[in-house]
Amino acid sequence: MRKSFIFVLVVLAIICMSICIVQEGERGIMMRFGKVLRNSENQPLVYTPGIHFKIPGLEAIKLLDARIQTMDNQADRFVTKEQKDLIVDSYIKWRVSDFSRYYLATGGGDISQAEVLLKRKFSDRLRSEIGRLDVQDIVTDSHGRLTTDVRDALNTGSSSQESDPNVLRSDNKNLIALPVNQNSMEALGIKVIDVRIKQINLPTEVSDAIYARMRAERESVARSQRAQGAEEAAIVRAQADYAVEHSLAEARRQTLITKGEGDAESAKLFSDAFSKDPDFYAFLRSLRAYKSSFSSHQDIVVLSPETDFFRFMKSPDLLKH
Repeated sequence: MRKSFIFVLVVLAIICMSICIVQEGERGIMMRFGKVLRNSENQPLVYTPGIHFKIPGLEAIKLLDARIQTMDNQADRFVTKEQKDLIVDSYIKWRVSDFSRYYLATGGGDISQAEVLLKRKFSDRLRSEIGRLDVQDIVTDSHGRLTTDVRDALNTGSSSQESDPNVLRSDNKNLIALPVNQNSMEALGIKVIDVRIKQINLPTEVSDAIYARMRAERESVARSQRAQGAEEAAIVRAQADYAVEHSLAEARRQTLITKGEGDAESAKLFSDAFSKDPDFYAFLRSLRAYKSSFSSHQDIVVLSPETDFFRFMKSPDLLKH
């Protein structure tokens, strides 16, 4: 009974060691004695998600991630067509397309090793593509032509590739597979899904110079505006001063005219009065002269008694007249 129980446990253990489960989003590479197990066509065996069996102790399944990966690249300096420096920050979406190639190229499916190789090729390709464009084309790339060209170049191995290396071509009615471009990601078993540029900046020294020039231009415009405002203010003040002086001059002219008309009217009245009774007018003027002359007791007037000034004092008959 005890031996049967031990035998059952051993069998269950062997069965458990023989079962390997490949999860969704993973692929498995069968290894036998540390070497990749191949099929009749000398292709590595790749196991899809599900339950698979192996020989315990002899075989092992290496699990590889089949999901889309994101590689965030560090911002780097690139030179444009017009020899301008740009700091470009980008990232890549990629996944494994050929698990056998990927396993062999990366030394056992190491993602970090794959990203090192991918980053090197991506940097070279992006540098080449940016070197063909100027800053305006890069900044205004609304249709994503730059990133699309970089992605296609990575997948095909050349930006001028006219055909997909995965496509079969016809030669004498026989289908012949085109050789894999060793510069492409296919040689690593990787397919680049998407390339995106997160941010484009100018180098610090360039941006500081640009900001300084912008500030100088704005200050120049501000000085010009202030000078124009001061000029217009001076014109307005001059026009206001002219209007004030013109109004004052016109008022003084009207004053003089009115005063002259009043003096003329007064002279005319005196003349009319004098023409009607010259003696009375002379007598009245003499009285006014006496009043003005003798208004103060301290006044001393030295005149000849024979002067005409005292004629109304000497002849009372003239008063009666």
